[in-house]
Parts: sequence; C-alpha cells; structure tokens
Amino acid sequence: MRRVAITGAGAINALGHDVGSTCEAMREGRCGIGPLDIRDVDRLQIGIGAQVRGFEPEAHFNRQDIALFDRFTQFTMIAARQAIAQSGLVFGDQLSAETGVVFGTAGGGVNTWDDNYRAVYEEGKNRVHPFVVPKLMNNAAASHVSMEWNLRGPGFTVATACASSNHAMGLAYQMVRSGMARVMVTGGSEAMLCFGGIKAWEGLRVMSKEACRPFSANRNGMVQGEGAGVFVFEDWHHAVARGADILAEVAGFAMSSDAADIVMPNQAGAERAITGALRDAGLSPDEVGYVNAHGTGTTANDKTECAAVAHAFGSAADRLMISSTKSMHGHVIGGTGAVELLACIMALRDGVIAPTIGYEEPDPECALDVVPNVAREAKVRAVLSNAFAFGGFNAVIALKRA
Repeated sequence: MRRVAITGAGAINALGHDVGSTCEAMREGRCGIGPLDIRDVDRLQIGIGAQVRGFEPEAHFNRQDIALFDRFTQFTMIAARQAIAQSGLVFGDQLSAETGVVFGTAGGGVNTWDDNYRAVYEEGKNRVHPFVVPKLMNNAAASHVSMEWNLRGPGFTVATACASSNHAMGLAYQMVRSGMARVMVTGGSEAMLCFGGIKAWEGLRVMSKEACRPFSANRNGMVQGEGAGVFVFEDWHHAVARGADILAEVAGFAMSSDAADIVMPNQAGAERAITGALRDAGLSPDEVGYVNAHGTGTTANDKTECAAVAHAFGSAADRLMISSTKSMHGHVIGGTGAVELLACIMALRDGVIAPTIGYEEPDPECALDVVPNVAREAKVRAVLSNAFAFGGFNAVIALKRA
C-alpha cells in the first residue's frame, strides 16, 4: 500500500478567499458569521449565515462559464485552481490518465434550483435555460475540474449530507494508496445560502438565530456557511521524486453507518469511525494531539461526539485538544470537511490549534479540552477530522505531520 501526500490546498469560504487568509482568520479566532445578504431574507426566521463576502464571479470566470457554473461550482473551481497551482503539477498525457477527481456536496446547484423555481412558479415563465440541468447536477463541479485540467482518471461526486467531503477525500486517499490513481484532486463545496436553501433547513429547527457556540452549555443550534476546500492527494514517492512541498500525510480513513435514525446522532457509530481511522493509520490514541470536531453547536451532536471521542480515546482523551471551526466558518454542509481539513494541516505544519469561538459556559457533557475562544500553539504529530452526517453516515480522516 502506497503512502499518500497532500501537495496542494485551495479554499474559499466566509473567513477568506484562499488558504492563507482562512488560516489567518482561524489563528485570530475571527468569526465569519453575520447577517445574511440574500433575496427575501425578510421572509426567513433565520437571518444569519457565514457567507462568502466580496465575491465577484466576473473576476474569475467569463460569461460562458458563469452561464454553466452554479455558485457551488464556482467555489470549487477557484479552490481547485489554487490547489493545483500550489502542487506544481503539470498534467501531461500519462499523468492526466492517472489523475482523478472526487468531490463531496450535499445540495449541488441549490442556487440554480432556487432561481428556476422562482422563474417557473413565481414569475410564471414556461421555459428555463437549456443549461439548468448541467448547472444544478451534483457532479457538475467534479466534471468541470476534470475538463479544465484534462484529468481522465476516476471521477465522481459523493453525497452523504454533512460527511460528503470526508467521504470524498477518504475515497480519494484509498484510490491513491491502492494504486488506482497516482493523483486525486479532491475536497468538497456547498452554496445553500439562498432563500430556498435556508427555508428548507428552518423546518428542521436545528439552526441558531444568534451564533454558533459548539460545546458551550448555552449553545442553541448550528449556523450555515458556504464555500469550498480542494486538495491534491498524491502518491508519496511521486511527490518526493519531483521535489514537491508536502503539506501533510493522509494516514488513515474509516467510515461507518449508524443504521439507527435519520437525524439523531449515534455514539456507537461515531466511535466506530474514530477507532477505525486510528487503526487504519496505525496510530494509538496517545499519538493524536488534535481532533477537528464535527461540532455543529446542536445539543445532540456535541454531547454525542464528545462521548464518542472520550470513549474511543480512553485515558488519552485527558490530553487531547478538540475544537470546532464551524464556530467561525459556519457549517458548510457537504463542503464542511474540506474547509475543516485546513485547520488540521495548520495544526501539523504551523503548530497552531484553531479555537472553538463563542464558548461561554462549560457543559459537563462536553468535558474535553475544546480550545475555547483563543488559538493555541502546540506541536502535534497526528490529527483526526470528524464528520457525522444526517442519515447516520460517519467519516473520519487521519493526518500525520510530513
């Protein structure tokens, strides 16, 4: 089995339009959540979100691309350009055939759905644009990335709600490790911050009207965000041979199904994914210094995740740091694991642990070191990134310092 290196990273989200600005905001504990600036916001009960502000599609794409790219695809393309540029890879004919694309998204082209439902049902139009279907389909982002760089290896999209990106990146890791691909461009994106996207989530009654406060006793729900994270996963020896700067090593991956409830989290399912990732990476619990938590800020998720982490790590949990960066960039739904992987790489490369901001009151059911409010300097050798989704699908990725 081959080792897998991360040689490129790209991002756009509420904290910044690239990796550098995102990580700087995480170090500073800056919050990207604010009042929503969307159509018909006055008809919504929820008026806050972690929007990508100051984003002008025309600065990145021509008119033809904008006609084809939903907002979630635009985010993916921007992050992919950053990641591939950083990797330094040039896709000649052979490498193109050995490079694939796998991304995660839960909603795909939600903005396109929203715009065209308005056109048909509200405005009474009888025709829609001929590109509506290729614009809204969940695999649109993966398809456009493969076409822009002529990537002819395995290509597909994963949709497992809030675990979509972790599942996509885990499968990309497995494909490189097994030799199915030499390089995989992977990650995820989401853009649900439109009237229809927020209105649908309001029905679940899991969203906060105030702030995202993971693990704090006074937390009262999640806050949605948007954006993308994209990474280049590469065969380790191939990366070393060409002198690439290796950001981190992908060391393990595991997934599990709760098979219990469509929305309520399950401790046993989460714990199986955590212990499976440790086992796959050959890590003992005391070798892991940091866990980027799923940490949605809902009562059920936070206490269930803390119980799963505490039980999986045993006595090592007393020395473990765990934080939720959703407190800053919001819950990016299918793209959230990809944005959160940046915090994991930052912990390994820079020795900076991103904080859980908004933490106000200790909760005895979340009695772990949640790195409250202020980033921390600490050298860690290995980290985990948790993702636990509606539907009971769990995915955990392990990284090691390069």
